[in-house]
Amino acid sequence: MEVRIEDKLAYIIAIVNDFAARFSLNPQQAYRYLSRFKGIDFVDEFYDIEHTQSFEDVVDDLALYCRKNGGALA
Repeated sequence: MEVRIEDKLAYIIAIVNDFAARFSLNPQQAYRYLSRFKGIDFVDEFYDIEHTQSFEDVVDDLALYCRKNGGALA
C-alpha cells in the first residue's frame, strides 16, 4: 500500500511538535536537532512501523536514535 506524502508529512510535523514539547524546545529547534542527528530520516525511513506506535514511544525512539548519532538530549 502506497503512503500518501501528505499523510507522512502531517505525521512528521506532529512528531516534531511532540519532540519539541518533551524537550522544552520550540518546533524550529526540534526540527533542526532532528535533522542534524538523522531523526527526520529515521521517521521517514521507518514510517510504516513508527506510525503504528504511540507518539510517546516514537519520541523515545527518536531521542535514542539521535543520541546514537551524536545528539545530547536525554
